[in-house]
Formats: sequence, C-alpha cells, structure tokens
Amino acid sequence: MENIFKIDSIDAYNRMMGVETKHPLVTVVDQSKLDSFPLKGEVTYNYGVYALFLKQTYCGDITYGRMPYDYQEGTVTSFAPGQVVHVKFKPDFKPNAVGLLFHPDLIRSTSLGQEIKHYSFFAYSSREALHLSEQEKAIFKDCLDKIRIEINRPIDSHSRKLICRNIELLLDYCMRFYERQFITRKTVNRDVLAKFEEELDAYFDGNTPIMSGLPSVRYFAEKCFLSPNYFGDLVKKETGRTPQEYIQNKIIGLAKEELLGTEKTVNEISYGLGFQYSQHFNRYFKRSTGMTPSEYRRAETAQAY
Repeated sequence: MENIFKIDSIDAYNRMMGVETKHPLVTVVDQSKLDSFPLKGEVTYNYGVYALFLKQTYCGDITYGRMPYDYQEGTVTSFAPGQVVHVKFKPDFKPNAVGLLFHPDLIRSTSLGQEIKHYSFFAYSSREALHLSEQEKAIFKDCLDKIRIEINRPIDSHSRKLICRNIELLLDYCMRFYERQFITRKTVNRDVLAKFEEELDAYFDGNTPIMSGLPSVRYFAEKCFLSPNYFGDLVKKETGRTPQEYIQNKIIGLAKEELLGTEKTVNEISYGLGFQYSQHFNRYFKRSTGMTPSEYRRAETAQAY
C-alpha cells in the first residue's frame, strides 16, 4: 500500500521522522541517527517546503513526475513547494542521508527570498540530480553544520539572518557544483543539443506550427526528457544562448528564406510559421532585424539588383 505524506510544515516532517522541532521554519536532519526510519515500501511526498538531501546510500527508486532521477550514492536531490515525489524504498533500506528543509516563510522579505527563483535546480527533475565528489560532500555537510548550530541556539534577533545567509551559502555552492557537472557531462549535453536541433527542425518541417502555433521551451525540454529549467541552463551553459534565443533564430532564419525565396505574402509566411496574427510576426521580426518583413524583402531584393 502506498503512503502519501504532505510536508507542509517543518513540524510535520519532524514528527514523521520522530525528531524534536528546534525551529518552526527550518530543520537539519541526519537520517542515519534516527531511532528508526518510519517509511517503507512506496511513498509519495507532497512538498510544501524547500528541501535538499545528500543521499549517501542508494535507498531505492525516486521519480519526479514520470521520469526517474539519475540517482546514485553521493547524490543531492532538491525539491520546492508544490512538487510531488515518489519513492520506492528497497526492502533492506537503511537510511543514510543528511538534509535541510526550510519553510518559505523563513525567507520571506529577505535577500534569499528575492533570489530563490534564481536557484533553478529546485525545478530540475529527471536525469538531473547533482553528484558530488568527496570534497564537495564535505562542503555540503559543513554548510549544514553551520545551520544546525544556529538552529540549536536560543532564537535571538540575529538567528533568522544568519540561518538565511548560511542557506544561501549552501545554495550558491550547489550552483557551483551543478556548473561543474554541466562541464563533466559534456557528451550527454551534446546529445541533448543534437536532439534539440533535430526536434526544432522537425517542428517546422511539417504543419505543426499551423496546428499548434509557436513552440515553447517546455515543448522541446519534454522532447529531451528534461525539465524546462535544467534544459534551459544546459543549453545556455553549452552555447551561450537560451533555448528561446535558439527558437527565435530558427524562426527568423526561416522567415528570411520565405521572404526572399518565395512569392508568399507576409500573412502567408506568418501563418505558416505559427503566428496567430501577422502584426505579432511583424513586431517579432523587426525586434530581431530592425526592419519589418516587407522592408527586409524590399531592401534585400533591391540590393540583389
């Protein structure tokens, strides 16, 4: 039988794990020190808090959405409020993970609260977990220790600020570690880029734009079996351009070919590329080239003669 746990508060998680709540908005947990691990079989977590775990042993299969995590020993998994995660524990599983959970209220109206959206790894999913070296594991644990020390102190006027700063330090390190991982996984990343370019070509080769309109970054991310955030970060890291810029360059290139190589009207070209209104196409084209489609066609035609 599958168990469903809604983790909408720090106390809810601590009670589930059988540990004392030292701070109502943040906790650091070492699962290897629990008297007993309360979860077995198949479990679904419905997160209402932010969470990061360093898994130091293989616990079983983890899925986010329909896709499995690229998961092994020494893996960091991260979750944000609103995410649902399914875990199928091994029958002989013994917990050995350290983690941080914090409620959104902790960082509200702080610099971390304003910056949290930039830590895009909270929305990463399949094949996207972070794998740490021994040195990186030590840094991760050191950050948790600093947060734990503050949690165990009596709360005073400095507590929230120092806890948030140390959380921010941990998240910054995770960003650095992910950037390192993008570099060390270049072969896989090149495969993703090749798949992106293949799917981009395929989208505009047929009638898909007429039927479905302009493609989104999410569309191509799903084709590559990645979350939009991870896909976007990977493409930007590898090419210096965002997926949206990639898509725009493709559309502008096709538009130029149609304008100069066919007798189609601007309206026909606009419709064929997936624009609902030609006025939108005109603005889109001018923003990229400095000219409207008609101006571009006239200018290039005159130059040819």
